[in-house]
Amino acid sequence: MSIYLNTAQALPLAVQREMGYDMRRYMAGSVLSVRNICKAYGDTVAVDGISFDIAENEIVGLLGPNGAGKTTTINMTLGVLEPTSGSVYIEGVDLRAQRSRALRRTNFAAVYAPLPGNLTVYQNLRIFGLIYGVKDLAGRIDMLLDHFDLGVFRGVKSGVLSSGEQTRLGLAKAMLNRPRLLLLDEPTASLDPASSREIRGKIREFAKRGDSGVLWTSHNMYEVEEVCDRVLFLSHGKILLEGDPKTLPREHGEETLEELFIAVARERLMSGEG
Repeated sequence: MSIYLNTAQALPLAVQREMGYDMRRYMAGSVLSVRNICKAYGDTVAVDGISFDIAENEIVGLLGPNGAGKTTTINMTLGVLEPTSGSVYIEGVDLRAQRSRALRRTNFAAVYAPLPGNLTVYQNLRIFGLIYGVKDLAGRIDMLLDHFDLGVFRGVKSGVLSSGEQTRLGLAKAMLNRPRLLLLDEPTASLDPASSREIRGKIREFAKRGDSGVLWTSHNMYEVEEVCDRVLFLSHGKILLEGDPKTLPREHGEETLEELFIAVARERLMSGEG
C-alpha cells in the first residue's frame, strides 16, 4: 500500500485530478472514492457521472426512487458491473486495475442476495470465510453467531430460516472479513421494528468502533435519519442533493426526510420517466 500511495502522491495534483482522483482526500481517511462513474446500456443511462467519498467511521445513505441508479452504483462499487466510464477507488486502490486487491477488505449484504439455502448456517460462514482468507476462522464464526443471535441455528440449513434470520446471517457473512468498506442494500427490509433497531445499532457500532465506512441504501427514512451521517439523493442517475439527513430537508423547504424523498420521487415522475 505504501508504494502505491507514495507513487500517487508524487504525481502533480493536476494529473491526479485529471485521473479523477485526489490522493490527498484518501490520505485524509477516505475508504471509498467514486469518480465520475457512468453506466449506460445502449441509449439508456443508468448512472450519469456521479462522484462521492466515504470516510472512515462514516455511514452514507444512498437514497432515491426505484430506478434512480442506487443498485447499479453499488454493483459498480463491488466490481459486479464495470462502469462505462469513470473510476472506483477502495482504500486508494483502483478497482478496475487491481480488482482482487481492492475488494479484499470489502463486503456486502442485501435482502435479494440470500446465502445458499442448501448449506447450514455454519457451512455458509465457513465457506465465505475461506474465500476471504479470514484468520482464526472458527473463532470469528463463533463470535458472529453469538453477535447476531444465530448460535441456535448453527447446524440448520439456511433455506429454512425465516426472512429475518436470513437477514442476520447475511450481515454476519458481510462482517466476516472485518471489511473496511461495507455495502448494505436495504439491510433491514425484512425485519420487524425491534429487530431492525437492534441491527441498526450493531451496524452503527461496527462503523464507529473501527476504521470502516458504510454505504447504505434504504427506503425507510426514519432509519436513514437515525443511522446515516450523510445522505446522497439520486435521481435519473445523478446526485441531486447531498448533506446531513437531519438538516437537509429544511434546507430544501421540506419538514422531514420522507417529504424530501417524496419531492425527489415526484420530480422523477413528472419528468415522464416513471
